[in-house]
Amino acid sequence: MAYEVTATRRRPKIFDELAGQDFVVATLKNSLEHGHIAHAYLFSGPRGCGKTSAARILARSLNCEQGPTVTPCGVCPACQEISRGASLDIIEIDGASNTGVNDVRQIKDEVLFPPNSGRYKVYIIDEVHMLSNSAFNALLKTIEEPPPYIVFIFATTELHKVPATIKSRCQQFAFRLIPLELIASMLKATCREMHIQAEDEALFWIAKESTGSLRDAYTLFDQVTAFSDGHIRSALIREKLGLLGLDNLNALAEACVENDSTQAFTLIDDMLNAGVAIEQFITDLAGYYHSILFIKAGITRESLLDYSPDRFSPKVLEGLNKLQLEHALDLLLTLYRDIRYSIAPRFELETVVSKLCWLNRWISPLDLRAAIVEAQRALGFPGSSGVAGGSSAAAGMELRDSSLPSPPPPVPKQLPQEPNRRFSSSQAGFLTENFDRLMAAKALGGPPPEFVKPLSPAHNAAEPPGSVPETGRQEPGIAGSIEENPVDPTAHPHGSPDSPRLAPQVERVLHVFRGTVVKEQ
Repeated sequence: MAYEVTATRRRPKIFDELAGQDFVVATLKNSLEHGHIAHAYLFSGPRGCGKTSAARILARSLNCEQGPTVTPCGVCPACQEISRGASLDIIEIDGASNTGVNDVRQIKDEVLFPPNSGRYKVYIIDEVHMLSNSAFNALLKTIEEPPPYIVFIFATTELHKVPATIKSRCQQFAFRLIPLELIASMLKATCREMHIQAEDEALFWIAKESTGSLRDAYTLFDQVTAFSDGHIRSALIREKLGLLGLDNLNALAEACVENDSTQAFTLIDDMLNAGVAIEQFITDLAGYYHSILFIKAGITRESLLDYSPDRFSPKVLEGLNKLQLEHALDLLLTLYRDIRYSIAPRFELETVVSKLCWLNRWISPLDLRAAIVEAQRALGFPGSSGVAGGSSAAAGMELRDSSLPSPPPPVPKQLPQEPNRRFSSSQAGFLTENFDRLMAAKALGGPPPEFVKPLSPAHNAAEPPGSVPETGRQEPGIAGSIEENPVDPTAHPHGSPDSPRLAPQVERVLHVFRGTVVKEQ
């Protein structure tokens, strides 16, 4: 007889053999007993948890000669044909390979014909989320009002990709991950059936690595059985698959607690030379500290700890507190994220292990805060009589003697004030007039003129602020005004060779100055 893998040989044949799906089993069995057969079902959930097996059991229950029944006989021609996959009335379709609308049109044509020999024609579409939008739209009318002898069963691992219009036309069943204890018990039953000796720790490790998928557990079980020669041992699994094991983890953690970095680096070298991958090393070490943290929190379930609590090192349990364990986990998880970009992963690992060697001397901010509060209470400082972490002094981490005078409040630093650049109309006229006279004299090559003196303060006070003329100059008639006594450029005996060149510059500078005066005002 040809070899058959364990996942296929142990596939459930009836609902009672469907492990870990109590809600699905109870609902389908009640529907069959009362004759409430829906025309479309949608099974969703993780891989390897029994979706396709449940669809085949439902199809067998509908077409069994004694059915519809919750316990198909398995010996009638209909049950035998369904088990072999040779039934003409049970059509299994791979949604990943038949994604187009033409495939759905073929189904729409086939549903018009009644079943060949059974009561129902059942369409099982696996990975239905792979269908295209056009294919889904073509299915809508068919699954909403199919012929009475048609039943659709959809299975998917990604429910969010199925359109809401399809979901609303189906009865939905959510399959769950299978508990580790149940997987371990089923593996133990498989060992008895195959006459294989196995350690409980080895079977529990297989169940843990399957992450809730029974099919994955059976696949890993077949792999381990192939090199175990009829005796599955945890030591052999660690040797063949490159795992650390609890004994090595205890030795490494004890070296870290004792601050023995030399021993820790030696253990790392031995384990890496034995074939343990660095990623697996980090994963196992993080899982170890995670289990220690759970034990410190009072959790003793083996499904969460991976091992019995009494197998962990008492020295590590006593040498580290919860905050230090959390810090160790943070270091290892950060290392696992960063190691993919590292040019020397082993150096990264050894650096983190070196930090773990002084982990018992690491003080968390909460511990430091509590120590400060205790010191304040012992020294008799006021405000330190509350619980640790509750006083305002501890919150600021300050120690202050109440007998000393409190320091004066800090004087706010004042920025240098900008000088007042606002001009009254008389000041603006005075500055502009002197500027005009100076530039005109320079253009003619004459001596500097006598500047106009500013007006008296009384005159400035009499003039309302903000009364600068539009040009920024004094009105004609004031003594010294250029408009009143203009300068004749031809009066110079020798002329000025710079006059043609300086005149435009004088006008531009004067224009800018006048505009600045107006804007500042």
